[in-house]
Amino acid sequence: MQPRITLITLGVDAVMAQAQRAGATHTKFTHETFWGGYAGYFQYPDGHLWEAAWPPFWELEE
Repeated sequence: MQPRITLITLGVDAVMAQAQRAGATHTKFTHETFWGGYAGYFQYPDGHLWEAAWPPFWELEE
């Protein structure tokens, strides 16, 4: 199993688009998750697998 890095972000679609422009391959397009969030997966040419996710239940302090 390949290690995965998770990136928690508010702009999942923007992160996925930026990764694609940088040469990444989408391995699972953005989708609503079973836990109520939103996530997608991409892999860079060097083999690293990333997950971009948005958890709506996390409150960010300003």
